[in-house]
Amino acid sequence: MALGIMATNGDVKGTLKKLDAVPSMVEKLSPEEDTVVHEFATLCLASLSTDFVCKAQIFDNKGLLPLIQLLSSPDPDVIKNSLEIIFNLVQDYQCRLAVHKLGGIPPLLKLLMSDFPVIQKLALQTLQNITTDKDTRNTFREEQGFEKLMDILNNMDFSDLHDDTLQVVANCLSDSESVQLIHNSGGLTKLMEFLLSPSIPEIQSNTVKCITRVAQSSESREVLHKQDVEKVLVELLSVADIKVKSSTCQAVAAMSLHLASKDSFRDLGVIPAVVQLLSSENLMLRAAATHALSNLTHSNKRNTLAVYEAGGHEFLVQQLNGNCPRTVTNSAATLCNMAGQETIRSSILSHGAMQALVEPLKSTDSQVLINTTLCLSVLARDKEARAELQRAGGLQPLVNLLRSNHKEVLHSACMAVSVCASDEATAVEMCKYGALEFLQEISQSVNRRSRFTKLAMVSLLNSNLSVKYSLTGHLTSSDIITDGFYDAGKARPGQRVLTLEELSKQPVNKNQPIIVINTAPDETVDVAEEEQGNPSEPDTSSKGGHRTPRKKKEEDKQKYEMQFESLIEKPSNTIEDVSLQILVEEAKESILRLSDEKEQYAALARLVSDVMGGAVEMEKLHKFSWMLHLSELKFQLQSNVVPIGLIKKGIYCHRALLFKCLADCIGIGCSLVRGEYNRAWNEVLLFNWNASNNQHSSQPRHYIVDLMHKPGSLLEVDTPAAVWYQTI
Repeated sequence: MALGIMATNGDVKGTLKKLDAVPSMVEKLSPEEDTVVHEFATLCLASLSTDFVCKAQIFDNKGLLPLIQLLSSPDPDVIKNSLEIIFNLVQDYQCRLAVHKLGGIPPLLKLLMSDFPVIQKLALQTLQNITTDKDTRNTFREEQGFEKLMDILNNMDFSDLHDDTLQVVANCLSDSESVQLIHNSGGLTKLMEFLLSPSIPEIQSNTVKCITRVAQSSESREVLHKQDVEKVLVELLSVADIKVKSSTCQAVAAMSLHLASKDSFRDLGVIPAVVQLLSSENLMLRAAATHALSNLTHSNKRNTLAVYEAGGHEFLVQQLNGNCPRTVTNSAATLCNMAGQETIRSSILSHGAMQALVEPLKSTDSQVLINTTLCLSVLARDKEARAELQRAGGLQPLVNLLRSNHKEVLHSACMAVSVCASDEATAVEMCKYGALEFLQEISQSVNRRSRFTKLAMVSLLNSNLSVKYSLTGHLTSSDIITDGFYDAGKARPGQRVLTLEELSKQPVNKNQPIIVINTAPDETVDVAEEEQGNPSEPDTSSKGGHRTPRKKKEEDKQKYEMQFESLIEKPSNTIEDVSLQILVEEAKESILRLSDEKEQYAALARLVSDVMGGAVEMEKLHKFSWMLHLSELKFQLQSNVVPIGLIKKGIYCHRALLFKCLADCIGIGCSLVRGEYNRAWNEVLLFNWNASNNQHSSQPRHYIVDLMHKPGSLLEVDTPAAVWYQTI
């Protein structure tokens, strides 16, 4: 008795622990001892059992069984003290299982009807811990535990116990098997009735949490749907209490994983009611409302339309700037679900969605980043949206996510990058922030590379052909060269390819010039008028290739000189290449009129060769002063950037680039391949003509176009002549 009373003091409890008093106290729990001994032995152990070491000692000294037996003691103090000890012990998983194995469920259930509220509450709190185990729940159900809980809930005299009771109910409903058995016995119906009966908000909120717990499995959701749980939840959304509304939104979110329930919620008017909650000042309620809308709109166009008609998208865009990660995550997910419909997407964008997404892109929360980038992937389908993202400064934080080690964040970021790279402007901007370098680094990692990272890389390169050619050394026939393309030479691994603007600002150096393409007509020059020439002038041709008349050559020379003088005054990255414009027009006139595809390529090759200094014999290649010519151009322009139309002495790489440019302009296909030592060539695909049956062969063949030595010759790929052209 003395020790039991003294043990409530902290210093005494510490001394008893040092004196190893637990085994002696456990011995006094035997049935042979008097009730008064039981009372004060349990009182002493109740104080000691709050300590982790003492709890382990009670369990190791087999104290749990006599404590369970004492739950049937005639003395309420013994019962209360024993319950306290058991409650402290079952905080540990090992003890929770032991209570079930030692037959602790029946006496605990019996105590639910005790005349002492403190005993009832302790019994409920103990049951709340041990019913987290599935086997324990099975025994609990077999002992009609759920029915006893419902009896407490239906008794308003026990309203102070309802909160703890509902916690145990939630555990009982955590697996589909238990739900079905409880449903068959009418338990769910009773729970629904209790849910709608007048009650204090705290109890209603916890009851709804029980419904949410039930709705965690598809089988249980089906059971709840048959019970018309949707109608019950609709009514609860009109309750004034914020906790009830929040819990109800979570239940709606859980039930929305059931397809039929999604339609029921829409028909019952849940969506406008939930949308209204987005304007609440309560953070918890807004987070729950966005969660409900996220699940309601997932793969359901009619629900997304209902949210749109209720004005939900405007509120959701505002939520993207919130401080609650859950709210931002759910809002982004809902907007992503809605943005698949073009009309809704346009409206979302009109409310500033792209600017609102910039800040979440800087979040440290992985789920926020995943949902934000997925939302961005859908919204960025529109060109103006991509431009808006760029203006809002969103491309750099997006590119930074390519450094993430979180697999899903990286994948969703890659998807967003690939969509944003749909046009050259955003692709160039992302490359400026190092997107390609990050992706190249990822491609070297076995663990990080994936089809998503590959897609992002391909998309960036396809929208930035200048960088693609520098990095890969290859452009396909579907890669169409347009104005602004430049050849900066072969990039070293890991080296960022500078933009044309950056390159043009560098001081003149001794390196190879950067060759730029610009076919846009100069407003000050009427190219069409110039090219009309004199109608009476004879049309000379050779082997089907158009030859420029002498008078026209003189006029072009004068125009070239005029252009050259004017270019010296302009920034080299903004110049207009009049000579190239003339070449494009000449190619259109002379090449497209030829009916034979093979002759078209040959004629274009001769045109390119003539412009770039003509045919050069292999033995005299060292006398072809192309390097001096390019150096003079750089010096005269005072720039490292040279328009291709100014080059009058060009070698393989310059001729192949011009051939590709002209071919793309007039619409005939060819690829561009970079070799070593200023080598480059064009490959074309042709069907061979079979004279015996007067038909083309069924299998096309690849040819390299000779632009240097025998202009117009077509060398079949992998033959000695083609290999010689590529390597010698």
